[in-house]
Amino acid sequence: MPLGIYVSVPFCRTKCSYCNFASDVFSRAVFERYVDRVCADIGTAPQVAAEMGGEFEREIDSTYLGGGTPTVLDAGQLERLFNAVRNQFEVEAGAEVTVECAPGTLTASVVESLLRCGVNRVSLGVQSFVDREAAAVGRQHKRATVLEDIARLRTAGISNLNVDLIAGLPHQTAESWAFSVTEAIATGAQHVSVYMLEVDEDSRLGSEVLAGGTRYHAHFVPDEDATADFYLAACERLQSGGITQYEISNFAREGFESRHNLKYWTRQPYFGFGVDAHSMLLSDSPDVEAVRFASADSLEQYMSGGASSPRIVVSRRAALEESFFLGLRLVCGVDLKSLSARFGDEAIDNARAAITELVEGGLMQRRGDFVSLTPKGRLLSNEVFQRFLSSSGSSETEQAAISR
Repeated sequence: MPLGIYVSVPFCRTKCSYCNFASDVFSRAVFERYVDRVCADIGTAPQVAAEMGGEFEREIDSTYLGGGTPTVLDAGQLERLFNAVRNQFEVEAGAEVTVECAPGTLTASVVESLLRCGVNRVSLGVQSFVDREAAAVGRQHKRATVLEDIARLRTAGISNLNVDLIAGLPHQTAESWAFSVTEAIATGAQHVSVYMLEVDEDSRLGSEVLAGGTRYHAHFVPDEDATADFYLAACERLQSGGITQYEISNFAREGFESRHNLKYWTRQPYFGFGVDAHSMLLSDSPDVEAVRFASADSLEQYMSGGASSPRIVVSRRAALEESFFLGLRLVCGVDLKSLSARFGDEAIDNARAAITELVEGGLMQRRGDFVSLTPKGRLLSNEVFQRFLSSSGSSETEQAAISR
């Protein structure tokens, strides 16, 4: 089965106040050393796979450069990363090649470099088309910048575009949110991702909201109910605009679903490189379904060769839990008949009580052999997922909750 390749570029022009990823602002002097290290890691991928007990596959059908903001690298550095991937792996004809970009970083030389690297999909971190909202969380672009970048990409021949939006930003109202969603549709983007603001201690804005403070415009963050309403409104508006929901946070015009991200949710193998990059490889042992591992989650640790996360062996039971945990993220849901054929009727029978209760509670629905989340269930998805985790296996399966 072909691999998906993920390359982490943890560098940004500014650190957005809502961000809880392993990314930050660093001196450009670090960039070259980081690219050297990632290229070296890509070169040793077969040995790492063997050490982890995973099957190594040279054929790949998707590559994803995420961050951070990969386009803060210069053209030569971007090309070195892609060349390293091509030197180690065999890229299928028609493979999906995505790069995440912050609006305003797409210089002419960067766009030319993306074309030379075979990039055919760009994901733009817009978050809001309302200038005041974008500025409040540290975004450096304006609405006009986004529209200029989209035009520039299309002129260059890259027309498969994703637009990221965040519901629940400071100063956001139902009216301003409707404007952002409408603008996203009007751009003609083939794909839109809608995330609800995460309020947790891993971001400056989240910490301030939890503390009841006023820094980072925290006192202007909409409450949870309003944010949920924004999300539901986006689902309806995007659907009416021809952009159909296929995953909790992702919407696409027909045929433009993210092939790389679908690997995460359908448990296909992928190999990650760089800071806090995660991997899942099929196991080379008949008694183990797969292995999961990740690199160091800070730049300092990664550059010094610091320890990565411990290898996680995915047992048959954990694989079943993952099939529910990840598969239910998809609007199409989970095929119980298929899971019965793979894991046995008894394994599925153990989940039937939870399914019945969740259906009765309005969080899930059943159509024939398929079970899926309702709109209410998507808002409360973490509660649903917990019902399919055994107490002894939850730590394994929670590591599978990787979505970009």
